Amino acid sequence: MDIVVYHYAGCSTCKKARRYLDGLSLRPTLIDLKQAPPTADVLADLHATSGLPVKKFFNTSGQSYRGGGFKDRLPGFSNADAYAALAADGMLIKRPILSVTRADGSRAVTVGFKEAVWAELLGAGGAS
Repeated sequence: MDIVVYHYAGCSTCKKARRYLDGLSLRPTLIDLKQAPPTADVLADLHATSGLPVKKFFNTSGQSYRGGGFKDRLPGFSNADAYAALAADGMLIKRPILSVTRADGSRAVTVGFKEAVWAELLGAGGAS
């Protein structure tokens, strides 16, 4: 299983998610959203795989979101506009993002940390 976590080192939720993975003895590839934000193409792939609305990829409580007026601007965005904005400022991205590629090639992506959701995607149903 290939596990990638897009995170921000200063984020308490990201720290909680990394502790959770440590507890399962899983060592994901960590990508810092501030230092190396994903490209628009990567974001498009994550979005398509997740099945979530693109708005879920925006950190609506962050300074970049508020300062950039995205509450008013986002409803008029195409998906391509949204990916471009997210790729230009990693702090706009809701975190953490979990991307899992299983041995059979199936993929799953979720945004934010909810232990039950992560346990399901990681096949760790009995984990607490």
